[in-house]
Amino acid sequence: MTVQRDVVVKKLADIKAVGNEEGLIPAFNVLVNNLPAAFWNTFTVRMMEAAPAERKQEMEDALMHCANVCGYNTGYGIITSKEFQDVVTPMVTEGAKDVLRGAYAVFTAWGWAKSGIAQIKEGERMVVRAMDYYEADMKPGYMMGFMVRGVSAAFFDLAYGEPYPNGGNTFRCEQVKGMEVGDPFGEFVVTRTDSPS
Repeated sequence: MTVQRDVVVKKLADIKAVGNEEGLIPAFNVLVNNLPAAFWNTFTVRMMEAAPAERKQEMEDALMHCANVCGYNTGYGIITSKEFQDVVTPMVTEGAKDVLRGAYAVFTAWGWAKSGIAQIKEGERMVVRAMDYYEADMKPGYMMGFMVRGVSAAFFDLAYGEPYPNGGNTFRCEQVKGMEVGDPFGEFVVTRTDSPS
């Protein structure tokens, strides 16, 4: 048996994440927030629009880096959590590939993106397809799936990079399709940082 995505998504979506007395939501070994996607989208677009043309790439890289750092630490918390161990780990038969499948099921269950792995070459390359990722709601005229990009590179690093917390930045992710620019889905390609584009 391999990870049954629909089963995992349903079980994980049924877990109630409730705020504590400080207003924080501890779940899956991490703290999550319940801010509306429009908040993050508006924040991102304002930052991109404020950047002068010659610094737009620098801003994109910074936004992607923020998502990557968050994805690396949050991803580690998720895959080592009791919830993940109880729901996903019993289905893992293909090692890191199944852990990645489970991580994207969490991504989907939390409403970050209906996402999954379309192709994978272990330790080298992964193609992720996503629908309903929250950046897709904006129509800025350019691809802006920074969160999916950063998290996808981070997840692949957790699977195939150096052990946490010493890994990171072994992989990069490029967005090649985006719902925010009229494509039917977002597509994200993860490769090694030292491989040709």
